[in-house]
Amino acid sequence: MNDQLQETKNFIQELSEQLYLYITKISPSGLDWIFHAMVKLSLLIAIFLLADFIFKFIINFVFRFFRNETKFPVIKSIYQSKVTNSLGHLLALGIVAGIQTSIFPPNSLPKTNIFIIRSVNLGFVLILAGMLYRGLTAFRNYFTIKQDFYKIMALNAISETMKILGIFIFSIVGICVIFGIKGSTIVGSLGAITAVLVLVFRDTILGFVTGIHVSTSKSLKVGDWIGIPKYGIEGNISDISLLTTKITNFDKTISSIPTYDLLTTEIKNLQVMSESNTRRIKKSIYFNINSFKFLTEEDIDRLKEINLISEYLEGKSIELKKEKENLKHSDKIVNGRQLTNIGVFRYYAQKYLENDPDVDQDGAMMVRQLDITPQGLPLEIYCFANDSKWEHFEQIQADIFDHLLVASKEFDLQVMQVSVKV
Repeated sequence: MNDQLQETKNFIQELSEQLYLYITKISPSGLDWIFHAMVKLSLLIAIFLLADFIFKFIINFVFRFFRNETKFPVIKSIYQSKVTNSLGHLLALGIVAGIQTSIFPPNSLPKTNIFIIRSVNLGFVLILAGMLYRGLTAFRNYFTIKQDFYKIMALNAISETMKILGIFIFSIVGICVIFGIKGSTIVGSLGAITAVLVLVFRDTILGFVTGIHVSTSKSLKVGDWIGIPKYGIEGNISDISLLTTKITNFDKTISSIPTYDLLTTEIKNLQVMSESNTRRIKKSIYFNINSFKFLTEEDIDRLKEINLISEYLEGKSIELKKEKENLKHSDKIVNGRQLTNIGVFRYYAQKYLENDPDVDQDGAMMVRQLDITPQGLPLEIYCFANDSKWEHFEQIQADIFDHLLVASKEFDLQVMQVSVKV
């Protein structure tokens, strides 16, 4: 076996020497090293492509047996990100690096040997850079399979930072390899430009910090329904990268904001409403204060015909009559407690919400007065619709206010409206 290997090695060396002599013979004087470098590089590339094809075929063939992402999520993630291809490239280039000294006599044309060695080393740098990039993609694929969206968001920030730093580091290493410069020489000069680098990568650093904060606090993730009052944006997060966050608005447009705004700007996460299938209704009706009045016996008798408040009015009427029995000047309506049209309407609105099947009965529910304004007294309806889908929510809200606006006329209430003189 050893004899056969030695014979093969001798044959390759003899063939290499003959090829070297032939190229030297046909090369122009003074340019022979360039021709040798081109031929040698071409041969090495051919060997690399052949070995790379064989290694990729074998490795990918083995990985295909682990397609089930439920049982083998790690292997599936590696295969999807094509890390296996980078591994094939690395093995193939290792073979090329091992046999490159066997092509042409090793002591001939030092310039050619230096060029080839640097080319091979540069190839290692590029392959390792590609393996880093694909490795980060593999991590993302793994957490996508696991549907861990918070970790995906953190990984986005980390991977984008690693890519930028990787490009920077591998560029320095590549320059050192190409020109034969010591890495310490370049690294030592970076101190003079540190301030410039910090200024250039300001958004990158802020985006990285924001991504880590958001993922650890689990306050936001891709797919969440959010609102940003500062920009008047409301929609679903479609992507969070290192520098920008994309939001798909409900009008099908896409808004992009700096990622660090997620840390420095007020963000309303409305996803909880969507997940609970409820959405808040918080809206007011403004009433003219001049239309407020105490209810007379006739008014109370008329309003008792309204089913939702008939028992309430009956009980209140008896209670107030007992209180007035011992009051002086009980015939004066302002003396003692009295029912008002706005107060009874407020009670009616509350009972209406409590009997509305489209209102979430387990959520907060109230009808309250707000501070008086020049436009009148606001009566706020605060409750939750039991359907968070936008069009259904708007329909539920509209039905409630349609009814209350019209029902207010039964209580002799006047809704404030700016009159337009023609």
